[in-house]
Amino acid sequence: MAETAILIANGDLRLAANQTCWAAQAAVEEKVMDAVRSFGYQVERGHPYDEAKQHGFIDSQKYGMEVFRNISPTAPLIVVEAVWQYSHHVLHGLFTHQGPILTVANWSGQWPGLVGMLNLNASMTKAGIPYSTLWSESFDDEFFLNGLKRWLGGEKLIHDTSHVRPLGAFKLPKAAEELGVQMSRELHRNKSIMGIFDEGCMGMYNAIIPDELLHRTGIFKERLSQSALYAEMLTVSDAEAQTVRDWLDAKGMKFVTGPNPETDLTDAQILDQCKMYVAALRIADDFGCDTVGIQYQQGLKDLAPASDLVEGLLNNVDRPPVKARGNGRVLYEGKALPHFNEVDECVGLDALVTNRIWTKLGYSPETTLHDIRYGEKYGDEYVWVFLISGSAPPEHHIGGYAGSTSERQPAMYFKKGGGTVKGIAKPGEIVWSRVFVDAGVLRADIGRAKVVDLPKEETERRWQITTPQWPIMHAVTYGMSRDQLMARHKSNHISVAYAPTAADANKALAAKAAMFREMGIDVSICGTNHGLE
Repeated sequence: MAETAILIANGDLRLAANQTCWAAQAAVEEKVMDAVRSFGYQVERGHPYDEAKQHGFIDSQKYGMEVFRNISPTAPLIVVEAVWQYSHHVLHGLFTHQGPILTVANWSGQWPGLVGMLNLNASMTKAGIPYSTLWSESFDDEFFLNGLKRWLGGEKLIHDTSHVRPLGAFKLPKAAEELGVQMSRELHRNKSIMGIFDEGCMGMYNAIIPDELLHRTGIFKERLSQSALYAEMLTVSDAEAQTVRDWLDAKGMKFVTGPNPETDLTDAQILDQCKMYVAALRIADDFGCDTVGIQYQQGLKDLAPASDLVEGLLNNVDRPPVKARGNGRVLYEGKALPHFNEVDECVGLDALVTNRIWTKLGYSPETTLHDIRYGEKYGDEYVWVFLISGSAPPEHHIGGYAGSTSERQPAMYFKKGGGTVKGIAKPGEIVWSRVFVDAGVLRADIGRAKVVDLPKEETERRWQITTPQWPIMHAVTYGMSRDQLMARHKSNHISVAYAPTAADANKALAAKAAMFREMGIDVSICGTNHGLE
């Protein structure tokens, strides 16, 4: 490496989040730079600490462009992430950068550094940008140091992905294949509408499916607006909202409320969320949507409480009934309206397919996404912390509604508050998947896992080192190690759905894979225990 390596740190758009998380980021950067220098190479930051803002992150696309104008286009570039980051702040510079790129994350649950790096990696994969990637808990382990040394020496890092095999390498059970093909052809013939309340969320370029790829599957976007959602909320009466709240109370769902709206979840915030729930269903019905996504962050968060309660309820078959304006018709009666959190369109496509396959098989069709937040060994197994930033369907939780709580979203993210749908995922067999875009090709990875029940104290410990207001899933992936998942997974999100038994899960996986393939998606089977050996 002839040139000095340049280190950059991409961050959030929200000042409070950047300030809160800066100390962790600074500590990780120091360890990474020490490691680079230990091999005799020079490294320096590509942008300064901002005394006025009290953090050293790239916090906007505008600032990111300023930073990249002062970086040599051929310099080795290290993107260090110990926090959640908005990929579009730096994607422009990475797209045109000619030197080698390395992304690095700390193996920690404290702030979503792993989540941020996985999103950036997936965004670069979609954009066709070559990169290498590393992760570490201490930055003095052999895996990290050996990888860093090889990258500094000019080598592109290739990690083990032997757990990934093309669907064509397997023979699908006849009945499952026929079901998947039938469902795909029905979708292609009848078409389906994906409702999108403002496209793009928190810089997740990877979460946007280009129309020309999506249309081939039979799904078409209805581009809606969060301002329309807010306007519709204003037409929902207090009495209608209270009816939703009363239904949830009767189900035993617990709302952790307090008197101070700046720090506590309040009854007024909950009623506003109930109005958003009613509004979302009515707009979805008006436009004939089979799945909807709310942008969740910028814009709407400055007008209304968080959309999390809405998202968790929409993804549940058993949920408060909502009537159409005027005629009293119950909207989506007896059905979930699959919601893709953070407007991740890849999840929206996935959720629609899951809903149809699971319903046809007679399984509970609730599905959701989780962030791949963290993981540790527990006993003899590696147990992931899947932790989405707000809500999961109560059907996924131990105890259902009675086992779910709603707690205020952290103030550094949502100044107007709003409650989550928090719970502990019930033990059972699941199918996991991820649809993603890889340099112009729509692909899907699919595999099997189990959800395990950990002792209460261990669950609480994991919550406290991540974000305790959010729902948690203790997942063990079959035939896929920690590092294999990190090497392959092209998203910060992973979609999950339960099946009654392991055999049922295998049947659903096969049918879903067949439907994906018939939709024109390039499918890979990951790991083991999927019944296709």
